[in-house]
Amino acid sequence: MKTFPMFLTMTDRRVVILGGGEQATQKCRLMLKTEAEIEVFAPTLDVELQALADKGRITHRTGPITAKALQGAPLVFVGTGCPGIDAALHAVARDAGALVNVVDQPDLCDAITPAIVDRDPVVVAIGTEGTAPVLARQVKTALERMLDPRLGDLAALAGRLRDYAAHRLGPRQRRDLWRWVFNGPLRAQHAREGDAPVARAIKDVIRTGKVPAAAPAPVALVGAGPGSSDLITLRGVQRLQEADIIFYDRLVDPGVLELARRDAERVFVGKEPGCHAWPQDKINAVIVGAAKRGQRVVRLKCGDPGVFARGAEEAEALQAANLEYEIVPGVTAASGAAAAVGGFLTERGKSDTLVLTTGRCADGNGVPDWVTHLTQRSNVAVYMGVAAAPKIADCLSRAGLLDQIDLTAVSNAQHADQKVLRCAAKNMVEKLTEAGIESPAILFLSHRDTSTCDMAEPVPHLVAV
Repeated sequence: MKTFPMFLTMTDRRVVILGGGEQATQKCRLMLKTEAEIEVFAPTLDVELQALADKGRITHRTGPITAKALQGAPLVFVGTGCPGIDAALHAVARDAGALVNVVDQPDLCDAITPAIVDRDPVVVAIGTEGTAPVLARQVKTALERMLDPRLGDLAALAGRLRDYAAHRLGPRQRRDLWRWVFNGPLRAQHAREGDAPVARAIKDVIRTGKVPAAAPAPVALVGAGPGSSDLITLRGVQRLQEADIIFYDRLVDPGVLELARRDAERVFVGKEPGCHAWPQDKINAVIVGAAKRGQRVVRLKCGDPGVFARGAEEAEALQAANLEYEIVPGVTAASGAAAAVGGFLTERGKSDTLVLTTGRCADGNGVPDWVTHLTQRSNVAVYMGVAAAPKIADCLSRAGLLDQIDLTAVSNAQHADQKVLRCAAKNMVEKLTEAGIESPAILFLSHRDTSTCDMAEPVPHLVAV
């Protein structure tokens, strides 16, 4: 960002507008929405500004514009209608130590006025750093339609009752209260009926400490998806924004964590293959401990928490501690990998069986169950299969399938450094090494005439082998 969005406190602060014509009037209309003290420097004022001055809404100054006259004003708007005069006044205002906005000259602006959706005290500011004001207006129009006209009144009501709630309710109860107010039927009731009935309902809940709508479980096992942050579900994002503490894995995209509440605690509990710095028992213990302390917990896992993610073990620990939990599914790695290269896990008339398995089960002691499912109409997706490639090849050989199977391997699916390899299964060990396919990766196994990923070329990040 070239500009940083920030709301300035304007109560009893002096804002100066240099100019008395239409440009100055436009800035004055904007500042009249605030509690700032507005001074307008100009020899004469247009009719609208003069009426405001006559009513005492603004102060009209006709004296010389000097740095001393502007000193103490945190914000100065310059809009005389003459670009040359505006540039000169910009220098004067800067000498006075003010933030300056010069109309229609973004290069001279320390502060840029955004497009505003006003539901006071709810205010949405939309900026494009001066690059696309038409787009900013389109976004503003969409938000105006989205936000109820009485939303600001509901926010103001909540503000008046915050101290009462803080006095009677704990932090967790307060979050559940306001979630109920803003997410549930009470918000719709306020849009229809206004403050009075809703205020009574909120006060009753604060007094009794009982939130009528069911709150989410204190622990959410959330799937972050296989890669890019925009593959997490909307419910997953909501749980991140409600969380007090987030326990996350090494494969979770950093962009997903940016979707969380800014003040939520983030705890890395990742495990490197073969080096478990955080054993599962310890992860279970910290999740249970945080929930027992009254924190709202998110256990954030790459992919889906129910597919080779040890989510069941964490759920069992929560059950043993008599703690409620919620499973928020995510896009599993096999789906993400297939989609990333334009393929499908099942296709009508070609493949009607899908097997999700793990390479770590291929220990050489007999033929694994997944081998028996590898028929002409099935696809097998092997998680954590790169290191186990020699054992997988051996299993296929002992089952008499090695010469009949093709491999599609996708590493770092849905990331910028995604790699794809296609080869015959009999060559998989050496080809995986040559192509630099490393964990995390999905290996797709299928009969040669019913390939799992029948993809059109070219494929981004394809490694030709």
